Amino acid sequence: MTTPLHPVSRRRLLGLGLGAAAGLALAGCGDDDAGPSTAGNGGKDYTGPKVSLNLWNGFTGGDGDIFKKLVDQFNAEHANIALTVATYKWEDYYAKLPGAVSSGNGPDIAVMHMDQLATFAARKVIQPVDDVAGALGLTESDFAATVWKGGMYGGKRYGIPLDMHPVGLYYNKALFKQAGLDPQKPPADRAEMEAALTALKGAGIQGFWISPFQFTGGMTGYSLIYQFGGSLYNDDATKAAFNSDPAVEAVSWLAKLVADGHSPANVGQDADYLALKSGKNAFNVNGIWQVNDLKKSPDVQWGVAPVPQIGTKKAVWANSHNFTVVQQKKTDANKVAGAKVFINWLSQHSLDWAAGGQVPARRSVLDDPKFGELKEVGTLAAELPDAAFPPAVPGVGDVTALFYTAFNEAILGKKPVKQALDDGVAKADKLLEDNRKKYGS
Repeated sequence: MTTPLHPVSRRRLLGLGLGAAAGLALAGCGDDDAGPSTAGNGGKDYTGPKVSLNLWNGFTGGDGDIFKKLVDQFNAEHANIALTVATYKWEDYYAKLPGAVSSGNGPDIAVMHMDQLATFAARKVIQPVDDVAGALGLTESDFAATVWKGGMYGGKRYGIPLDMHPVGLYYNKALFKQAGLDPQKPPADRAEMEAALTALKGAGIQGFWISPFQFTGGMTGYSLIYQFGGSLYNDDATKAAFNSDPAVEAVSWLAKLVADGHSPANVGQDADYLALKSGKNAFNVNGIWQVNDLKKSPDVQWGVAPVPQIGTKKAVWANSHNFTVVQQKKTDANKVAGAKVFINWLSQHSLDWAAGGQVPARRSVLDDPKFGELKEVGTLAAELPDAAFPPAVPGVGDVTALFYTAFNEAILGKKPVKQALDDGVAKADKLLEDNRKKYGS
């Protein structure tokens, strides 16, 4: 379960855990307070009897290797805590977790994306970790505000942020040279991008393959909607907004690249990234996690840069991994205390985690000179002030999936852009209303 079918498949649902809320039943475990908040001392240390803990995650690629090394280090340093890791593809992970918890076979610790926290908190699958934040001395000033607030639900904290992962612009330097472009100067704005695409087309190269799938065309479209001044939702995520004039303009710009021959008309899943590696595609907007994969391909001449500003402002899709403590049918205070020790420990070792191709969530780590040595990761870390994180409301992953479906229809030409987005918003608003009834918010 830890080996991906190919380098990018492990990430197909990383961004939003699509389908996580579909058919999700109440976990039905623990009390209404979702577990004790006094087990241990918030992760500062653990002096109780030896406990065995299970941790679930979706780190199936190179980041998984780094993660397992860190777990081994933790186990070596903590004789009274034995941590075992289970790794699943994200799409399986979110579907599997609620049933496992309900049957009493869930993990003790779960890694979860920021936009999934509210869903699983509402379903009492995870329990509050306010005391861990207190033990670490963490406050909003330590993080990007959206990431810190994204861990809250119902006035309680359910997630401790581990990292942030934006998308960036990967480019093929060999194709730049072939088209007479400077391989040290990737495009930074719309004019430069369009000029580069014209030069590439003149050299017989379709320079920017636009995938109709979430990975990664949909995430490109998501980024550009915010760049053009739009958003996927209104301020409190009670209404969808991805059919606004700015959203239509953003998606139309990408659709026109296909119409103008800068991209094949029907790009397969992951084909945009594979074409970049094989020297057929000059540009690919993809996640920061691809840095380590490309480093495994020494024959590929590549670079990475922030996503160009195509619209009126800078903006880029990003998400965040969080640690959570899972609710159990019968609470074991020692296990809860041990789980919090691990979360505390790894949060303090997030610079080591950055080697897995993630941006540490804590500002203090970002300022560490050692982080500056991670050149490619640092390049994309610079985007984070402009990050457009998904909203942290229950069930939002399934709603955002409707945007990706609408984007797919628009890019494939199944519907005019405006109609595709209008149809998607109508469905999204209905689902948002259903979610408010389902989750009581």
